[in-house]
Amino acid sequence: MSKAVLLMAYGSPTSIDEIEAYYTHIRGGKRPSDEELNDLKRRYLAIGGGSPLKIISEAQRAKLESKLASEDLDYKVYLAMRHSKPFIEDVIMEAYKDGIRNLLCIVLAPHYSKMSVGGYFDRVNKIISQLEGMKVEFVSSWGNHPLFIRLWSKNILETLYGVGKDAWVIFSAHSLPERLIYEGDPYKEQILESCMLIAKEAKIEKWSQAFQSAGHTKEKWMGPDIIEHLDSLHEKGERKFLIAPIGFVADNLEILYDIDIECREWANRKSAQLVRCKLPNDDPLLIECLYSIIKEKLLK
Repeated sequence: MSKAVLLMAYGSPTSIDEIEAYYTHIRGGKRPSDEELNDLKRRYLAIGGGSPLKIISEAQRAKLESKLASEDLDYKVYLAMRHSKPFIEDVIMEAYKDGIRNLLCIVLAPHYSKMSVGGYFDRVNKIISQLEGMKVEFVSSWGNHPLFIRLWSKNILETLYGVGKDAWVIFSAHSLPERLIYEGDPYKEQILESCMLIAKEAKIEKWSQAFQSAGHTKEKWMGPDIIEHLDSLHEKGERKFLIAPIGFVADNLEILYDIDIECREWANRKSAQLVRCKLPNDDPLLIECLYSIIKEKLLK
């Protein structure tokens, strides 16, 4: 077996003790200030002290590898993180020592931006260039895959069943610097495409799209910001909201704090009703979606 799959996720601290190293790695080796570090620790403490992202990503990896094996596709599936262990470089070296010479790389983020997904590819290419005979192929985006659309449609409809079909659906994704739009980056267009496809499949008429979790930098980030967008809808008379974070595939700080705590605190202040769709996590439809992508690529 010389072919394998590499799944990549952002990474996260699993405990308070790991936060400083994690934050320092995100900042390219520059230690955050005590104020920045304490603020991040505060948010992680609010969700229990650590993120479940690594555990969920490992479940995704294991179920995908099992799915491939059940279909007589004997491909190992590796998991690597961008900013925490196991790091991308270390996992690729492990794969190389295992005899892997063809690696299909998929980032567990369905929409492409050179700043996000492109950053993973740069890391992979840097290490691959040092390994003789190692070849890689990248899946740049998959946010319009029919099974991805079906999964989010299912999750939204299940949530609407409990809250009422009159709820306004807000599709959310992680914000990125606005300058990327003017540089021709496809990220925002791909997010909107996913929204339109999901809304069509789920027959949702009352919906809009917003961004969340913008970085604290001086430059302008993509909007509208989700809290500001909720304010705007509230001013227009909406009182019932469903948030569908389609830019993410697993629970993490941006979901468990930015939506489950901050957005719900907003709702409490406004006497509004706000619910959030469950994330794909290790849903069988997500595994089927990834399997479909891999089968098409590996069996070419």
